[in-house]
Amino acid sequence: MKKSLPLLAFFSFFAFASFGQSCVPGANFVDSTYGVWPDTTQNFPPAAANVAYSTDLNFKVPATVTAELDASGQFVGSPIQSFTVTGVQGLPAGYNYACNIANCTYNGGANGCANIWGTTSTTGTYPITIEVDATVLVSLFPGLPPAPVTQSVSFSGYKIIVGNAGLITGVIEPLNVYPNPSSDVSTVRGLNGTRLTLSNLSGQELFVKSIEGLSSTELNLNGFNAGIYFINVYGEQGVETIRIIKN
Repeated sequence: MKKSLPLLAFFSFFAFASFGQSCVPGANFVDSTYGVWPDTTQNFPPAAANVAYSTDLNFKVPATVTAELDASGQFVGSPIQSFTVTGVQGLPAGYNYACNIANCTYNGGANGCANIWGTTSTTGTYPITIEVDATVLVSLFPGLPPAPVTQSVSFSGYKIIVGNAGLITGVIEPLNVYPNPSSDVSTVRGLNGTRLTLSNLSGQELFVKSIEGLSSTELNLNGFNAGIYFINVYGEQGVETIRIIKN
């Protein structure tokens, strides 16, 4: 899977250093040229106040400076020695971040990941600003070995939306699923969010689907065991949950 992303999305991934929960870089991103997953278009999953939050991102550092990383063309083709996250601003109170290595410094061409986790009681939209030191090996004078040139930069583009969690249990529901119970495919209506997940009674997330811009979507329960499951819809106002029974 070859993938190349803009500098904004790429650097945004490196926001999460320091001490905290660990993550393991995803093997399916190793063959990419460089990038960050998810990017700023997909963005972070929404969060809910007073509910534990945790999400991982994967990234691939480019090995050399490309035109996408340097619009001026001054350093295009120069080897990238390292990227180091020096700070991240804008996380909700109670949230923290961690890279899969302690100092959050990565060589050019390296794979890595980061985790954001925590619990906050304050709702709102939190824009994230990432502060990075990028070190590039540049030939300053002909005949001399390349010298490391480090530039401090800041990037934005990601955000975390923290809303109020809620459980939809009324008879007349803005969020509903039909048929319910179901043995096959059901339709979820009344959507107003960005992401839908299916979880079991233990809270294990079994299925994730993007629903941004959709008012309804189909949910295929083929392959799942009979029992009770929960459909969770994440949006700006929090998380709405409705129960579905698989026959």
